[in-house]
Amino acid sequence: MLPSSDLSKSQLDRLGDRLRKGEIRQEDQRLLDSFRRSFSDSYEVVFRRIRSELGLEPTGRPQKTATSIIEKLRRQSIRLSQIQDIAGCRIVVPDLLGQDEIVERLKTLFANADVDDRRDQPSHGYRAVHVIVETSGKLIEVQVRTSLQHTWAELSEKLSDEFESSIKYGGGNEEIVSYLHMLSDALLDMEKALKAKDGNQILIETQRLFESVGQLGDLVKKERAKQ
Repeated sequence: MLPSSDLSKSQLDRLGDRLRKGEIRQEDQRLLDSFRRSFSDSYEVVFRRIRSELGLEPTGRPQKTATSIIEKLRRQSIRLSQIQDIAGCRIVVPDLLGQDEIVERLKTLFANADVDDRRDQPSHGYRAVHVIVETSGKLIEVQVRTSLQHTWAELSEKLSDEFESSIKYGGGNEEIVSYLHMLSDALLDMEKALKAKDGNQILIETQRLFESVGQLGDLVKKERAKQ
């Protein structure tokens, strides 16, 4: 059987179809592992250029786990060849202004980059800007998050780990998901107020933010008590 780097797009997508259906044979597992490893060189190029040419220190993930890839194939209507985050790295910045600046610098550094801005249209409450870079035929995802966006994402991950893995994708406990969305909205409005340097609005959003955090905290305590 051909190594994954030699598979055509249609062959790669047929592999994804088998994985989605649960038909995970030994040779398919080997192909998937080879496919994941094939991103390593492109990832290193992107990671090194960000460090050396932008003077930033991203955190990196050279390859998505096989389990995560299979779960994504089953969760979304997406082909294996279309997945953009097999490998990637993350940059966390203080605020929206810093986020805008880093995104522009990445677009200048990587002329072929595509930008997926998830700030005003979040994915299940998740907000960030993803810069997708293609190098040597491989797509590498660079996540740019503000500190507050990163804090929200970490909280979502922890709640998913503690209660239900589907929470971060909008599934599971409806109350927790609803409060996560409320908190995400409150954080965005806070960041916009800070960006505009609107003192009165900052006070309003601070109160709203504390209320959202408190409500979510009370709900989490209630759910833990049930366990």
